[in-house]
Amino acid sequence: MEITVAKSAGFCFGVQRAVDSVYKELEENSGKIYTFGPIIHNEQVVEDLNKKGIEVIDTVEQLKEIKEGTVVIRSHGVAKEIYDVLEQQKLKMVDATCPFVKKIHNIVLDESNNGKTIIIIGNDNHPEVEGIKGWVNGEVIVINKEEQIEKLSLPEQTKACIVSQTTFNHNKFKYLVEIIRKKGYDITVVNTICNATHVRQVEAQKISSKVDGMIVIGGKNSSNTQKLYDICRNECENTFYVQTVKDLNLHELKSLKSIGITAGASTPKNIIEEVRTECQK
Repeated sequence: MEITVAKSAGFCFGVQRAVDSVYKELEENSGKIYTFGPIIHNEQVVEDLNKKGIEVIDTVEQLKEIKEGTVVIRSHGVAKEIYDVLEQQKLKMVDATCPFVKKIHNIVLDESNNGKTIIIIGNDNHPEVEGIKGWVNGEVIVINKEEQIEKLSLPEQTKACIVSQTTFNHNKFKYLVEIIRKKGYDITVVNTICNATHVRQVEAQKISSKVDGMIVIGGKNSSNTQKLYDICRNECENTFYVQTVKDLNLHELKSLKSIGITAGASTPKNIIEEVRTECQK
């Protein structure tokens, strides 16, 4: 069986930076450590950190109950309110927000302060998008499909700034932006899709178009992994979504002569290697 592993598979820069930040804090800090939200969307990493004593908190209410310790901001970023509460509680903060996400926070803050409506193209319930919304001073709208644009009705003279979730599908982003343009609003478009995301998606599409089967590895809550799966499934009918090697069904792979493997930005290299090794058996 011929196996092709995507060169871009695995941790992106922002995820690697966030994970390194937490483990460095573990080495240097003897006090209690928390992360606001799972540090990345990978259950194996989060479980390992939990075994080492790091607790995940998810709400402002939980944060207000903490009197001492260190709070690490997740790679997806958080709303400005969280920073304010951390300051009020006088807690040590390690900001592991991906720099590309932080850039979006600054953009929407500046543009909304200038009176613009902010349109985020992304998944409304994703933690990255929730964090971006928390930096907007004014109206914010989240869109991820054409039907939502059809219902969009803003005053004629509206000025808007469009940004994207960093892991959104590049082609779909361009498509949705063009539909919004036809509404006639005065819009500024900032393509904030991470370049690493675009490279990963292009490579996944290329590999999946040439193989008999495609394996996409990543956490079940990982937005960028789900998008990789959708891209690969569109090119290759035999596309499988797994979190770890335990999810592999070797019986389904036996009849395939060639297999491609890619992985989301929060998937550790050891999991990718375990899947590749298993496919070779």
